[in-house]
Amino acid sequence: MNLKMRLFVTFGIVIATPLLLVSMIFLGFMSLQPAGVVTPQTKEFLIEMLLSMLLIMAMTCGILLIWLYRSFLTPLETLKRATRNIRDGNLDFEVEIEDNDEIGELCADFEEMRVRLKESTEEKVAFDSQNKELISNISHDLKTPITAIKGYVEGLLDGVADTPEKQQKYLRTIYNKANDMDRLINELTFYSKIDTNRIPYAFSKINVREYFDDCFEDVGLELGQQKIGLSYDNEVAQDVIVIADAEQLKRVINNIVGNAVKYMDKEEKFIAIRVKDVGDFIQVEIEDNGKGIAAKDLPYIFDRFYRTDTSRNSSKGGSGIGLSIVHKIMEDHGGQVWATSKEGIGTTMHFVLRKYQEVPAGE
Repeated sequence: MNLKMRLFVTFGIVIATPLLLVSMIFLGFMSLQPAGVVTPQTKEFLIEMLLSMLLIMAMTCGILLIWLYRSFLTPLETLKRATRNIRDGNLDFEVEIEDNDEIGELCADFEEMRVRLKESTEEKVAFDSQNKELISNISHDLKTPITAIKGYVEGLLDGVADTPEKQQKYLRTIYNKANDMDRLINELTFYSKIDTNRIPYAFSKINVREYFDDCFEDVGLELGQQKIGLSYDNEVAQDVIVIADAEQLKRVINNIVGNAVKYMDKEEKFIAIRVKDVGDFIQVEIEDNGKGIAAKDLPYIFDRFYRTDTSRNSSKGGSGIGLSIVHKIMEDHGGQVWATSKEGIGTTMHFVLRKYQEVPAGE
């Protein structure tokens, strides 16, 4: 029964009960006075009827008060306690819904608001925690190259590098450390664009063979300086096209390769890049012979800030968002990315992109 009906019923009972009682007294009084004479029995009857009327009205009012209290004041008191809990920052409670009337709907809406507010608060706490971790990670990883740059610059100023060969070595190291800093800052900038969904994509038709051949050359130059072996195999036909953002796709490759290099633990290091034709898709595999990833960690490596190696030493830095960036870019390209790995043997990252196919006119 909704509130309007309850109010109508209450109003009807309040009006009808006295009228009914008065009518009963009047009829009883008329039946006892055939000659128009008021007898003692009549007076006694009138008193009894009056007392009965008062008792019935008191019981009726009591029942109505209890009914109205349960209908209005109890849920309002519940909402009042809930409001105070929210005011005090406590969201771990539940608004109980007893009726399906307007007050019950209000309680249901209030409970939904509480649940959403709690979820929003928990998301904000998690987001703030992630931001603090990101700042801590970036600060740690910036400190390492800055310290190295300062040390080599001091060596140049103090004349420690007293031969052209040493000077060249010092300058090359400074240049590499500056590149590391630039990469970290770019990663942080890109992370902020992910959170605001403002990644600047510029999709275009890309020839798969030509594009990955160029990428192989660029990656080969970088890995060659680090004395890391590289093999490359492109099985895709010359005319295969995909729709992608060339710059962001290069970011995917660099992040995967950079992550592989970071966790290599063998004397002879190598990375193998394979581009395959798998029906309507092209599949890229980037395999390394690093330390591998434990099976328990594998489902989470694309989560932001997730680290399979919780220790933060200078040789394995990183902001912890490189692979999450890879996942986001591939998701926005309509593709997929996943990993397979064996501990002590290595890891293979896989990602796929759908081929571009011309639709004949008229179809």
